[in-house]
This record gives sequence, C-alpha cells and structure tokens, in this order.
Amino acid sequence: MKTIISKINEKDIDLDEIKKQGKLLSEGKTVIFPTETVYGLGANALDENAVKKIYEAKGRPSDNPLIVHIYNKEEVYDLANDINEKAKEVMNKFWPGPITIILNKKSIVPYTTSGGLETVAIRMPSHKIAREIIKQAGVPIAAPSANISGRPSPTKANHVYEEMNGRVDGIVLGGDSNFGLESTVLDLTSNTPMILRPGSITKEDLEKVIGEVQIDPSLAKKEDNKKAKAPGMKYTHYSPDADVFIVSGNEDAIISKINDLTIENTSKGLNTGVMCLNKNKDKYKATSIGLGDTLEEVASNLFDILREMDKNNIDIVYSEEFPNKGVGQAIMNRLLKSAGYKIIKA
Repeated sequence: MKTIISKINEKDIDLDEIKKQGKLLSEGKTVIFPTETVYGLGANALDENAVKKIYEAKGRPSDNPLIVHIYNKEEVYDLANDINEKAKEVMNKFWPGPITIILNKKSIVPYTTSGGLETVAIRMPSHKIAREIIKQAGVPIAAPSANISGRPSPTKANHVYEEMNGRVDGIVLGGDSNFGLESTVLDLTSNTPMILRPGSITKEDLEKVIGEVQIDPSLAKKEDNKKAKAPGMKYTHYSPDADVFIVSGNEDAIISKINDLTIENTSKGLNTGVMCLNKNKDKYKATSIGLGDTLEEVASNLFDILREMDKNNIDIVYSEEFPNKGVGQAIMNRLLKSAGYKIIKA
C-alpha cells in the first residue's frame, strides 16, 4: 500500500495538506494523525467497511471498542442517547481534552466501531491538527492508537512512520504528543461514573466537578476473559519485544533487587534494561533510562522508553514501581499491561 505522508507543524498548519488527508478519511480510507495523547489511526466511525481497515492495519481483535473522535460537542447528540447532566458537566469542563466518555450509542454507530457493545466511546481532542482533520473529513473519526496491536502506543512521528508506513492510506507527521498516555475513559452509563482507563485527567480532577467517581476494580488484575467496555481493558498492551517486570517495594530494596537480578541475567547472557526516576539512573548495574523527575514526565516518556529498550536490544526490562495515585494510576495501569501483570517483590 502506498502511504501519503504529510508533515504538518501544529503552530503553522498547512490547510492544503490537512484537506488532502481529510479527503482520504471521507472516502473511507485510513489516516494516522497526532493528538495531544498519542497518535491515532483513524477512519470514518460510521462506515463499517472503513472501520474494518483499522483492525486490519493494527492486527487488532475486533471485539475491542474504538474511540470516536469529534470536532464539536454537539456531535455527541448525533451519536449517543441518554446524555445526562454529569456527562454535560464533563464535556463542558474537560473538552476539548484528553478524556473519553462512554454513553449508550445510537443505531448510527455500527457495532464494528463499538466492539459489539450497545455503548459508544467519544472524545473531543484538543490537538489543533487532529481537530482540523476531523473538521475537513466531515465525519466522526474512530481512532485507536496508531501502532501494531499490543505494542507500545506511538507518541512521536518517527514511531508511526517506522511501524505503520505502507499499512495505511495516509500519515500526518505532526511532532510529539503532549501527554504521552491515552485519554482517561469514563463510563457515564450508570448512576456513579466509573473510570475504565486512567489517564492524565484523574479521579481527583473529575470528583471536583461531578462528585463521586469509582475506578473499575478489574484494573488491578488481569481481565482478558470478559468483554472489554473500553480500549485497553483487554489483552496484553503496550509491550516491547523485551520481557517486562515491575519491581515493587521501597526504593532501596527495589534498587538492590534489580541489581541482583541484573547480575543473574548477565550470567545467562541476557541484556537487562531499567526504567526509573532520573535520580536513580546511576544506581543500577544495567542499561538504565530515566523516565523523568515527576510523574507527569514519567507518563509523557513511558511509551517512548519502552520502544527505546528494543532499540538497545534489551531482553529483560525492570521498571520501578510508581505511586498509584493521581496520574500515577495511569502510569501503573500501562505498566501492568506492558508487564502482563508480572510483579517482583523486592
């Protein structure tokens, strides 16, 4: 497949290039474009045949629901029923931005898009390129992350070019994503809203606006045996070629444990990599890459560093455990998926 490549600067948008890619989408073709969270692989959300091309390009199981991206809030009423006051409050406060809401779908949304569910996941991105592409396409855009299914989500232009060139009709190269983790997913179909996938908009952020918010208890354990209601809930996600483990405990114990494991791995001829806070980089005997100084920086860099481990021919990756609160919940959610829930106690 010949992929049409457009390089676009968010600060100085080339409208002709945007229109070219928007036209591909309106014709039922697939286009990768940047968002503020990660790069998305888009197709017309209302065209069943177009949506199937997303699954084909990603090698993605077809019972995994897709997020529908819209240009303005009013489009929600075309796609969903039962839009309650809490949904309106979330849209007014956090859109455009990195939060996806789940509502009961209208029949216009094909089951191919909803993963066979009676609900639809909807998001209004804030990224200028993403918004302009949706506007020019003239249709809502279903768009999961633009990677081979199971691989770390792409946050940089070179990620999508290296992995997806030749697999899709168009790619918009538009710089790095801002947040680096996919959107928060909030289920608003029951009395108490529930987070199905944590992201940069946290439980605490939401509760300031709409009161009590629950977190899906299945996020703490492997749940591959039920129907996923949101992207990222099912199957192993975010995995590099290396085998990933999370090491849990206090900081000194984690460092000591990883160094012991590194010596053991070296004796077996295995290359070890460590993902850690910047301040701990020099404390490890393995190839260590700092994720940042703050949780926000860790979140932004996580997927990029997972990919970097493969480029360094790492066989086994150990990650420090991070606080499971605020944006740390999103970080640990992605790490647990990447590691297949393999945790080593220090």
